Parts: sequence; structure tokens; C-alpha cells
Amino acid sequence: MMERGIPTDKYGVLEQKEVFDINDEALENFRRCGYTIFDTGKSKKEVDEVKVEFDDLLKRYQTIIGVEKLKLCNEHNTIRAVLLFDINRIFLNIALNPVLIRFVEKIIKGRFILNQQNGIINPAREPYNQGKWHRDLPYQHFVTTSPIAINALYCVDDFTVENGATYILPSSHLHEEMPSPNYIKNNAIQISAKAGQYILIDSMTFHCGGFNGTLYPRRAINHVFTIPFLKQQIKIPGNIYEESLSCQEKRILGFGLEEIQSVDDYIRQRLQRISV
Repeated sequence: MMERGIPTDKYGVLEQKEVFDINDEALENFRRCGYTIFDTGKSKKEVDEVKVEFDDLLKRYQTIIGVEKLKLCNEHNTIRAVLLFDINRIFLNIALNPVLIRFVEKIIKGRFILNQQNGIINPAREPYNQGKWHRDLPYQHFVTTSPIAINALYCVDDFTVENGATYILPSSHLHEEMPSPNYIKNNAIQISAKAGQYILIDSMTFHCGGFNGTLYPRRAINHVFTIPFLKQQIKIPGNIYEESLSCQEKRILGFGLEEIQSVDDYIRQRLQRISV
């Protein structure tokens, strides 16, 4: 009797990609499809700690900025520059997770920086600003042979079909234009993931949040890592205490890449590099 399922036999194949572990599989999926689910092995205690810290951060952020002001500009479901309000280094550690950083190093060639870290709330039973198809390099219609920007969407809560898990349009990072509505309808997929996992997305892959039909908000922390030529959404150096940061952490957070104010400063910086 013939076995059912996806065939594994082949002929006429001279080359095939080899993968040796789960990280290799994730990397292959990312490069071909424009996304993957990535697990750094966080414990339940760590995952639960983030949930509590997220809610505390949201309250402090809304108090500092003002809820009415945030609603006026449709920013009430977003926490901008999370790490700038991070008291216990919980969110900085999520951004600089060593396993995550090693993965990003395999994707972006050369130096990269944390361009942004934003908290995202998908509210219960109402539309929100991430519920529209977009790229995280918006208004851009080009493709590159190697990624120049990567989303690392940390799941504070489980991402499920019911609570509006992220929709992805696979391989759309390989094409300049956005596909037709019917193509999107027939090819978009919804990504379920567990709390504590990251959904990694090529920033040129079209994606959007789904409708949250549950009674509870779905929370996430979105990171965008980019090549240094793309300026940070909100400047990190100068707005965060650097005394406790390692050299590698400063490098990822964009220290030393601030906009140069004069020719003298430029020459001075060049001379410093020579002397190192």
C-alpha cells in the first residue's frame, strides 16, 4: 500500500541544502519564506515576569505621556522605545538575548543596530493601528539580495487564531510591489506562537495583526534590527544609562554612530579609529 504524505524521494537533483539543527531550519525558512518562529528557551517564570513588567510599563508610559494625547494620535496601543522606560532591564535583555543576537548575526551581514523596540497591544474586539498590511520599512518598494532589516516580535502572550495572531504573506520580501487582493486572500497565513518565542520577519515581508476576538488584549514587543545606515526611530544613545552596558551592547544599541555635527568631529572620529 502506498504511503500518504509529502514525498521524500527525488531524482535529477544535484544540490540540496543541508541543515544540522533547529536553528539551521529556522534560518532556511527565514531566507526562503521571509519569516520563522524562534525559541530562545525562556522558562515559564521568565515569561510570566515579562507579562507583569509589561502591564506595569504600560501604566507608567500612559501616565508620563498622557492617555488622551496618545489616543488623539492613535498611539494608545503602542509603547514607543520600551527600553528607555525599562527599570529592571527586563526589556533590554529581551532585545539583547544572546541566542537571538547570534541568529541576527547570521542574517544581516556586517554590523547591525537595534533600530527600535516598541510594545504592541492588540486590543480585545476592536481595530488597532497594526491591523493593516504593511512592511516595517514602510513606503519602500525594493528588494535586496541580503536582508537589511529584521523584525523580532517577542510574544508576551500566546499568539492564536482567536486573539489575532500575526498574518504573514510568505516570500513577499522577494518582490517589490504588494500583491493583488486576491493573491493576498489566497496565500496569506496566520502564525501561531507561544509566549516567550520570537516571530522573526524580514522587514520587507508584508504582514499585519489579525482581529482579536477574545476578551483579553494580546501583547508583544517588536524589535527591528537594521544596518547602521538606517537611523533609529527614536535615538537610544544619550537617552539610556550606558555605565552598565558592555561594549557589544553599546555597539548593538548604536553608540558611536550618532550624527556627526562638524568636519572636525568627523576627522577626530576617523583618527580615533586608526589609533584603536
